[in-house]
Amino acid sequence: MEERSSMKMSPGGKEKNLFHVVDKVCPGDDHYARAKHAQIVEKNPEAAIVLFWKAINAGDRVDSALKDMAVVMKQLDRTEEAIEAIKSFRGLCPKQAQESLDNLLIDLYKKCGKVDEEIKLLKQKLRLIYQGEVFNGKLTKIARSRGKKFQVSIKQETARILGNLGWAYIQKANFLAAEVVYRKAQMIYPDANKACNLGLCLMKQARHEEARSVLEQVLQGKLPGAGDIKSRNRAEDLWRELGSWEPPPLSSNPPSLGLEDDDFADGLERLINEWAPNRSGRLPIFEEISRFRDQLDC
Repeated sequence: MEERSSMKMSPGGKEKNLFHVVDKVCPGDDHYARAKHAQIVEKNPEAAIVLFWKAINAGDRVDSALKDMAVVMKQLDRTEEAIEAIKSFRGLCPKQAQESLDNLLIDLYKKCGKVDEEIKLLKQKLRLIYQGEVFNGKLTKIARSRGKKFQVSIKQETARILGNLGWAYIQKANFLAAEVVYRKAQMIYPDANKACNLGLCLMKQARHEEARSVLEQVLQGKLPGAGDIKSRNRAEDLWRELGSWEPPPLSSNPPSLGLEDDDFADGLERLINEWAPNRSGRLPIFEEISRFRDQLDC
């Protein structure tokens, strides 16, 4: 978006500051407006953080000030400070701001490597979906990205969260749990990127033929998003790796799914039953897991 001038000629011929004319800068002279001016116009993030703190303490647009301050802290690699700030002050924010604060927290956890906290919060967000407490009871919401608005359905949001959860399990090298999550995400709202991640999980478990079958769907353009150059390039890279993949060493301990707490798996099954009613019985992956554990117990 083109940046407009923050100066305007007054009737007397003198220049008058109109900082709020600059995109995303609020009019006024309160702490929040001054913080946004420091952040966007002056490009002084340290000063912006100080003013965002003052806005929060003064009760001046607390939810916006808290989110904006956390974003600036993240840019300055002050991620853990941002996490603590959100935890400390989110109670002052209205209910409708909590979802966006959770999304910001997830990004912060990811950036600083707090994978367990990220997983916990992602599961919490999924529980809210099971309980019908997202989107204010509606089936879609308006989201924004890079200045553009678009609609997101509950199915899309659920698959997105599951995709993030699967990636978090990959970071913990829990490829079996990641596989379960990605398979469920694909049943709800399939796409090429999650298929690539599912293929990676299968490769890590030395299940090469299954991985080939999944990656073929991307390479043959059978999934939404398969035309995206990044997804296709990634599928091609994984396909090439399959030719020289070394199987991981066998472990005497069965892998932990990490999905059983607080009826998490049951909640996912309920969503699958609602959104994919034509599937037959339990997900095949759960039967495979049961057989795998039986073999280890022998």
